[in-house]
Formats: sequence, structure tokens, C-alpha cells
Amino acid sequence: MAMLGKKRSPRRASGVSGLAREPQPKTSSASGVTAEGTDNGRVRIERLAHDGRGVGHLASGKAIFVERALPGEQVSVATHLTRKRYDEAHIKQRFDDSPQRVEPPCVYFDRCGGCNLQHMTMAAQREHKCHVVRELFARQGLALADDIAMLYTGAEQYRRRARLGVNVDGQGRVRVGFRAAGSHRLVDIEHCHVLVPALQALLAPLREVIQRLEAPRSVGHIELIATPDTCALIVRQLKPHAGDAERWQAFADGLAHTAPTNVALGLLQGRHTPQMEWLTEPPELEETLALPGRQTLTLGFAPGDFLQANAAVNAKMVAQVLDWLMPAPGQRLLDLFAGIGNFSLPAAAAGAEVVALEGDPAMVERLADNARRNGLVVRAAQADLNAVDDVATLLAESAPDTVILDPPRAGAEALCKALANAPRRAARVAYVSCDPATLARDVAYLVAGGYRIMQVAVADMFVHTAHMETLILLQDASSPAASQETHAVS
Repeated sequence: MAMLGKKRSPRRASGVSGLAREPQPKTSSASGVTAEGTDNGRVRIERLAHDGRGVGHLASGKAIFVERALPGEQVSVATHLTRKRYDEAHIKQRFDDSPQRVEPPCVYFDRCGGCNLQHMTMAAQREHKCHVVRELFARQGLALADDIAMLYTGAEQYRRRARLGVNVDGQGRVRVGFRAAGSHRLVDIEHCHVLVPALQALLAPLREVIQRLEAPRSVGHIELIATPDTCALIVRQLKPHAGDAERWQAFADGLAHTAPTNVALGLLQGRHTPQMEWLTEPPELEETLALPGRQTLTLGFAPGDFLQANAAVNAKMVAQVLDWLMPAPGQRLLDLFAGIGNFSLPAAAAGAEVVALEGDPAMVERLADNARRNGLVVRAAQADLNAVDDVATLLAESAPDTVILDPPRAGAEALCKALANAPRRAARVAYVSCDPATLARDVAYLVAGGYRIMQVAVADMFVHTAHMETLILLQDASSPAASQETHAVS
């Protein structure tokens, strides 16, 4: 499933994704890559790659990445992609099972690309994510201690936003679903194991109306968003169609009588400069952020704004950052890549003097509105957080005591260089990342500049996937508090 907003980049297409699909012979002399469906016999799986694939070695010594294979298992494999240094393969037969293996709870597991770790126990999934973080930090010369905190809940139906794809195959059949792993091919689905119940209940009626459309090819995708009080469906209509617009309107009119919750439906029409038209009353989308022992906050947002997919784990993540930074009256806190105020508002509610910077002007306006609706004072402003000179200037002007970073997947390289070299450094930095590789790179700049890693936590934001959020607390080594605390580097 793709994400609303632009924090995470799409998956790279690379080869065959599951046992149900036969590899097609193909060669590419330009790239040195071949895909021939070669039978390579038995392989013993030694470990997991970062993306959750099993890793073993062929008799020749060449590494091979095997989809859905677990450490310790012996498998017969068929190679579907051959590269110079390694091969990519899928299982033909499994001769033994790892203790970490379980039956996947979703019937689409072998085809859908959304949840690639469903064949692993929850404990194994979470340990794997912690191992990935340790390994990526080790590559930067940073050896993390063993006690990485894990933030999670027991809920598997967690996903409150998703993108439902629509296409028509060569036989004219309408498909509604999610992309296959490493492919643009759409997997037709009737239900999704990880969607919140309110969105799950809308899949069947959506499928019915899409299959009645005269021009289903003009529908690119449908965004699904759930809040505690409202569900919003945004149909991406690439080319307006009068007859189908009437069908969508009839569907919208019927939602008021059949949907179990309040549902808003909008058409986002046009290919290059799409315009939004709500077929129901425009929704008031609100995120409720309830933190133990703290003020419950209401954050408004719009379709397209970045919003974490897992509300419960997001609340745990915000609470963890607040526990680390202990915002209090008089503390100057700088929130960078602030979004709609996920961290800014709770810090301001605790009394901190918050400056919140964000690159998207619309998000800045939303954050300011959210501060007002909650009776909080936050200075929200737009800034290019990737421009080194601008970053150095804003750090000098704001002179923060503490800094929160929550950047997109590309990370915050310029910011971390500036933070490390600032004449007056922030005493504490909390870095929240959706990509542990860019996080490790950026933290290495901070450590080289005189910061120490004090705490590490992994948030299991995306259950059954190899994705995670990683949280790091760093302390200026020259700060008196740093010498009194046990840091998280072994």
C-alpha cells in the first residue's frame, strides 16, 4: 500500500514476488542482469536481509536472496534474477521449518506486496527490525547497546490510511487492490488483514461501484483515510466522465444510509492540475492525540498531508520523545519537519517555547491552525530545511535548548551537519526516522561533532512489514547531564 503524503518512497520493482507467478525468461546485457528461472537446488538460509528475504549461498559461494525463507531453513529454490554479485530467488520446496515460521493470516500473502513478514512470529519480526538498526549503525562505526526499546501494540488491524489501486486487465476485467511486491501488477483483493475495520467495511461497496463504471480505466486510485469519527474516500479520476460522475454521486448519497460510520466522498479530477470536488459534505478530518497524563490534543489535517499510518503506535512514539526531552516552561524547542504538529503541539502543551519549521507552506498553515484550536502558542514558519546556509542561520537565530527531527526518507544530512557545527549547540536532539540507513548516516555526523547517543527505540509502526520508525536521543557531550547518564552506545 502506498502512503498519503510524501514521506516514504515507493518500492523498487525488482523481479518476481511470489510462488503464484512463474518467472518469465528475460535478459538484459546492458545491465548485466538475467532472469531465467534457474533451478539452483538446495540452499541453507543463514540470515535475513534488511528487507526480510532469506540469505544463503550457492555451492559456488555466490550469495542468493530467497523470498519468504527464514534462517535455518533448507529450501529448494528457483532463481528469477541473476546479478553479478548475487542472485534473487523464490522457494520451490521447503524441507524444514524455522521456529520463527507461522501461517500467514492473510490469504493474499503470496501475491500482495503490502505485508512481507506475515510468515514470521511477531517477536521475530520485531527482533529483526532491531537487528537491522544495529547493523546499519555498525556500518557507520556506531555500536548500539542491546537494550533497544520496542514500541508497539497488539493490534494487527492498524492501518488507517491506504491507497487502493484500480485497473483493467487485457481481458477487460476490473481489478481493485494493492500492488504485488516489486511490481506494478495489481493484486485483486476483497479484504485486507491490516486495515482498520471502518475502512475494511468500505472495500466491498467500493468494489461494486467501480465494477459498474463505464470508464474504470479513468480511475487511477482511491485514497482511504479513517479517523475516529469519519472516513474519507478520494477518487483520483484522471479524466472526467459524466456518466460515472453520476454513479459516484449515487454511491455518495447511499453512504449516508448504509455505511457504519460517517463517510465523505470526493473526486480529484484532472491529470495535470487536478481539482477536488466533494460529493458529500466536506469532511472535517481530525487526529486525536491522547497521551497518558497529558492534554488530549486535536490535530486537523487535509487529504495529502502526512499522517502516520498507525495511530496507537504514533501516540507511543510521541510520548517517548516527550519523556526523553522533558519539555518544560522556559525550554526553547525547535521542531524540524514539523508537519501538522505531531510533536510541536504536545511539547507546547508541556510549556516549552516551540518554534516549528516545515517545508510545505500549506502544512505550516495547518500547524498554526492546530495550535490555535488547542489554545497553544507555537511559532510556525516555512523553511527550506535542506539548504545548509539557511539551516545554519535558523539555528543561530533560534538558539534551541532541544531539537526534534522527523524528516522524510531522505533524512536530514544538511541539518545534522549544521547541528554538529553550530557555535551554540542544542543540549539534546531527538531524531525520528522512517529509514534507519539515512538515520545512521546523519547520526554519525552528530556523533563526530560531539554528540553522544543516549537512548534508542524502534517503533513497530508497520506490523507485518520490514518498515519501522527509529527514535534516537542524543546529548551534547559537553553538557553536564551527558556525563551523568548511561549512553546507548556499547
